[in-house]
Amino acid sequence: MHGPESAAWLLVALCAVTGASCLLRRRSGDGEQRRTAGGEALMGFGMALMAVPAAVVTPPRWTWLLYAAVFGGAALRALWAARRGAHHLHHLAGTFAMAYMSLAMAARPSGHAHHAAAGLPVLTGVLLVYFTGYVLRAGVRLVPAGAPVSSGTSVGAASGTGAGTAGPAWRDRPELARACRLSMAIGMLAMLLTM
Repeated sequence: MHGPESAAWLLVALCAVTGASCLLRRRSGDGEQRRTAGGEALMGFGMALMAVPAAVVTPPRWTWLLYAAVFGGAALRALWAARRGAHHLHHLAGTFAMAYMSLAMAARPSGHAHHAAAGLPVLTGVLLVYFTGYVLRAGVRLVPAGAPVSSGTSVGAASGTGAGTAGPAWRDRPELARACRLSMAIGMLAMLLTM
């Protein structure tokens, strides 16, 4: 990824933290949730690696081809998983976008490391529209419904953090998974904008 160095480092941090939280979510849940969290961790860490500023390190062409192979395989896995549920289609879009960006970076001339990757404008535009829509939709879904807390309930009991509550662990909360997907979609938008 190419662009302002400080923005690139922020994207690296966002994607790395997202990948780490997905790894923590992988430690709990059923088999399907674990596989999904594992795939999201792969996406987060892969995006963090791709976002490292070119001024720091310019990876050789084979690195981009390796990324394309890894994310191409992940896209095939997401396509296979899509038969079990439509939410896997978002994973398919994300892994496809990562493979596409990797191939675009591998295809750029080696002497032009300071220029942005040259992808297909129409495909880049379609991916930008998809991820913009996803970010807007996911952001709205994360906004709390605003359920009022009754005056007789303490803050700890209302939030599920009191000593007498047995709410789910923080890594088991569904809004964490949505926040991770939202963070990765925002990162994907930033990366696609540089193409």
